[in-house]
Amino acid sequence: MSMKYRTHKCGVLSEAEIGKEVRIAGFVENIRDHGGVIFMDVRDMSGVIQVVSNDDSVFEGITRESSITILGTIRGRSEDDYNNRISTGTIELLVSDLEVLGRANNVLPFEVMTSREVSEDVRLKYRYLDLRNSKVRENIIFRTKVIDYLRKIMKEDEFLEIQTPILTASSPEGARDFIVPSRKFHGKFYALPQAPQQFKQLLMCGGFDKYFQIAPCFRDEDARSDRVYGEFYQLDFEMAFADEEDVLKVGEKVFYETFKEFGKGKKISERPFVRLSYKESMERFGTDKPDLRNPLELVDLTEVFEETTFRPFRGVTVKGIVVPGIADKSNSWFNDLGDYAKSIGMSAGIGYFKVNDDMSFVGPIDKFLSDDERDDLIEVGHLTPGSVIFFIADRSNAYKYAGEIREELGRRLDLIDKDEFKFCIVKDFPMFEWSEEEEQYIFTHNPFSMPQGGMEALTSKKPEEVLAYQFDFVCNGIEMASGAVRNHDIEVMKKAFAIAGYDEAEIEKRFKALYEAFKYGAPPHAGMAPGIDRMLMLLLDEESIRETIAFPMTASGADLLMQAPGDVSELQLREAHIKIR
Repeated sequence: MSMKYRTHKCGVLSEAEIGKEVRIAGFVENIRDHGGVIFMDVRDMSGVIQVVSNDDSVFEGITRESSITILGTIRGRSEDDYNNRISTGTIELLVSDLEVLGRANNVLPFEVMTSREVSEDVRLKYRYLDLRNSKVRENIIFRTKVIDYLRKIMKEDEFLEIQTPILTASSPEGARDFIVPSRKFHGKFYALPQAPQQFKQLLMCGGFDKYFQIAPCFRDEDARSDRVYGEFYQLDFEMAFADEEDVLKVGEKVFYETFKEFGKGKKISERPFVRLSYKESMERFGTDKPDLRNPLELVDLTEVFEETTFRPFRGVTVKGIVVPGIADKSNSWFNDLGDYAKSIGMSAGIGYFKVNDDMSFVGPIDKFLSDDERDDLIEVGHLTPGSVIFFIADRSNAYKYAGEIREELGRRLDLIDKDEFKFCIVKDFPMFEWSEEEEQYIFTHNPFSMPQGGMEALTSKKPEEVLAYQFDFVCNGIEMASGAVRNHDIEVMKKAFAIAGYDEAEIEKRFKALYEAFKYGAPPHAGMAPGIDRMLMLLLDEESIRETIAFPMTASGADLLMQAPGDVSELQLREAHIKIR
């Protein structure tokens, strides 16, 4: 190894090197004048070391964050000068020669050591400086370690890592494609893959038993705290001659072992993970992404109020949430919760009553209830003295609102164990749903999934009654992976797509490779794709998924560092046969 710039890294130096001449290289973290004696801290990826000189003019003109190389001798500090915050706190480097390799401007856009306190737009514009922050850098190093570990798990299970194309054809997978104009084929377009879905299925048709890759995926959908705009990465894998249970076991192993290795001692769900049908998850939690750390569950009260005289509860779905021991909360606490309910679309706020010691009720809607309804509520809701029952009633959004109220109650009442990763698997999703906008049935999830019951289910059941072999892994209320048993039967595939409005000619045109491959003895196959960025977000306990990525875009989809999206020249447009409208 060349030693032109350094013989040692800053953070690995110790008292063992006292008296030795060493060369280091790094960035100037700060310069301090202690009563005529000037000290400089130098930082590289391994850590920080204090540098001192008998000739203060050596440091003259040096700016913070400049890159430098220093030749010097390690010496011990006096005990009064020990710095327990750094690994090299008992030693320092006495300079004999210093060279500035790259000079930094006198004025920095922000202080590197506190960059995470700066606005995100400024951090991303100067991301190369932000990456020098130790916490930001540690996140990226952590990402590398987790991805290495994921590769290790997959290879131990004899999965082959195979890369699939980035330029491909447009595919209806639920989000908008990024399209790429072709220079060579006038008027034609490539698309960036939303996922390697068709390619991994074709690999199974090609005789590979197990495939995986750390796959980039591209979707033109809006960002959220747990979803970046444009580009994300997943551990994509597929298995031939496999059923749903085979894939679920691999998924459980991937998540359990990875979170055990990198979860910093937090509790992790034991295998097998809790498994819920989509229907059960919606009934109990009001969402298909339940946070099982929250002990609250929904109670179905629709039948209780089937004949009610209370007009807002008639002819609608009524869900309840029973919370024990909070009847003594202040009126302002309940009013704040009502304001939250209005903020999520519940125009009338949220109804509730408190249960007294004698099992009588106190609350805004008690006077509208009959004695029979009160008795039924006590029985169905398992009400106890001191508890409160909240009512969520709506014709079409009761489950959604109830799920959001449940989550908010969990936060406000501090019911969530922050030191636990609680996994579950939600399965048996509906294959189709009716779209009011398109006035036809559409696929609810992956269109390439196998319907439960195969052709018979597609021909004998209403589309909304057909379930698919589809599943999600969920952790702490965040969807971590989606997967499915694939539809490998050409006739079943044609029928499923026909229900969603695709005729055979369109299927053959849009999915020609799969359509043809399924004519040549396609094996049963299944797979899934854990989201790497979301795994990292949970493991690092970051509120924003962008903190796990080296060069993220802003939430709006702008790359402030590279100034993308940007303009292109008229020549480039002409070569791609593009005219801007």
